[in-house]
Amino acid sequence: MSANTPGPRSIPRWLHFVLAADRAGSAAYVGTGFFFAPILAVTSPWPALTTVLWIAIGLAGLWLGLLGIAMATGLSMVLRSNTVIPEDYWRSIIDYPSVRGNPPANV
Repeated sequence: MSANTPGPRSIPRWLHFVLAADRAGSAAYVGTGFFFAPILAVTSPWPALTTVLWIAIGLAGLWLGLLGIAMATGLSMVLRSNTVIPEDYWRSIIDYPSVRGNPPANV
């Protein structure tokens, strides 16, 4: 590494929150979407309530969009700094146990 090349930066601390929130928010958004149409059908006689529900789903979608922008920004910062994100980092976001040792061989 030359004197002009900056050293590798660590992964931003806020990126873990963004990735976890995006994962959980997306799952909740898709899951809620299956129940949203029947709820709108039931509330259709009350236009004010229907409007409130549409605003809520729109704001949730906007929040997920902002999380997506933050996620792309954080991952591009990591990519630009030439830092490798370890496997344990990804597993901590999706709640998989960490890998220790060699995995069993497939027979």
